[in-house]
Amino acid sequence: MLEFEKPINELQARIQELERSALEQNLDVSGEVFALSRRLQLLKSDTYRDLSAWQRVQLARAPGRPTSLDYLSLAFTEFNEMHGDRAFGDDPAIVIGLARLQGRAVVVVGQQKGRDTKENIARNFGMANPEGFRKAMRAMDLAERFHLPLVTLIDTPGGYPGVVAEERGQAWLIAQSIERMTRLEVPAVSVVIGEGGSGGALAIGVGNRVLMQENAVYSVISPESCAAILWRDAKEAEKAAAALRLTSSDLLALGVVDHVIAEPDGGAHHDATEAARLLGEAIACALKELDGQTGAELLNGRAARFRRMGVFTER
Repeated sequence: MLEFEKPINELQARIQELERSALEQNLDVSGEVFALSRRLQLLKSDTYRDLSAWQRVQLARAPGRPTSLDYLSLAFTEFNEMHGDRAFGDDPAIVIGLARLQGRAVVVVGQQKGRDTKENIARNFGMANPEGFRKAMRAMDLAERFHLPLVTLIDTPGGYPGVVAEERGQAWLIAQSIERMTRLEVPAVSVVIGEGGSGGALAIGVGNRVLMQENAVYSVISPESCAAILWRDAKEAEKAAAALRLTSSDLLALGVVDHVIAEPDGGAHHDATEAARLLGEAIACALKELDGQTGAELLNGRAARFRRMGVFTER
């Protein structure tokens, strides 16, 4: 339960308790239940209508929020996972493979967080090591070799910042992955499904179309790290989240993302099946927009898309 959702959960619990008591005592409480249910709908509408940036961050990190593998089982079909980078080993923070989306063959790269504490540790909280980015580039090569669209699902706090990862060339591999994706001559659609953090997210985010779920966040740095740098206090994360302009509506207005994918009421974790349906339709629509373009057109269009971002002057 998220802090700002407590009133909603308390009212839901009250309705359930009333219905339980009525069933046990054979009482008619339909009027009271109707009134409370109406009140619950209004409370949900008020709560989720105008969420702050920090509340969006909380929803992006919410326990039970669908992961890449969840979407690969709900929105895609025939997913066949591939393992290893053919150089060092396999990185469970990155999943790659072949799948179908609405009958269309695609290559998929996804950053995978765990569904619980044990799996999060095994998946390194979705933070890839160098072998993870090599694994992602292996999928990019596969997509280009067989002329298949590439779909990437972004959900990471960032690339793993450990000493061993740095010793094995973490920054170099992130840069290589970005560079490899810019050279793709097949359609590429990137989707931020949770946290899109730093270079770890951008490494698989150089798509012809960049989509973002309604309650996802996308930023150069986490709010906590930003607050620790600017105000020497990670507790100022809420202030940092507002300053970073990391929400889907902010980034759509800034031109960083091309489309915001709606989520079920309360967030994707409240209805994973519906969230997957909406996500699958949005990706399929984005791929359809890219149909018929040549390799050169896709490459040039992707380059132009990213060059349009930001403001600069020349002297």
